[in-house]
Amino acid sequence: MHIRGDHAELAVGGRLDVRSAADARAVLHSALDAGRGDLVLDLTELDSWDATGLGVIMGAHRRAGRSGRRLVLRGVPDRMQRLLVATRLHRILSIEGGIAAESLPRV
Repeated sequence: MHIRGDHAELAVGGRLDVRSAADARAVLHSALDAGRGDLVLDLTELDSWDATGLGVIMGAHRRAGRSGRRLVLRGVPDRMQRLLVATRLHRILSIEGGIAAESLPRV
């Protein structure tokens, strides 16, 4: 996993999983504590995440809210959009452009 950016926008690439969770959490918390306004998290280069990685995102979302900020996800890959829909987290998280219609479960 790699994260680059500043307190306003971070780009995450690679895998966000149990092995990288502590480092990702530290970077996200630092960025949230140092800035103001929205923190955009660009996930375009993210290959995958597991439950721990998703927990890091949710923890950052809660921390942002407590500090009067908003965590905004950008470029969420399709397969990760499907997971957000399945867990209904797409209703809680701010996702730039929303969730693509093809990611929604078929009825």
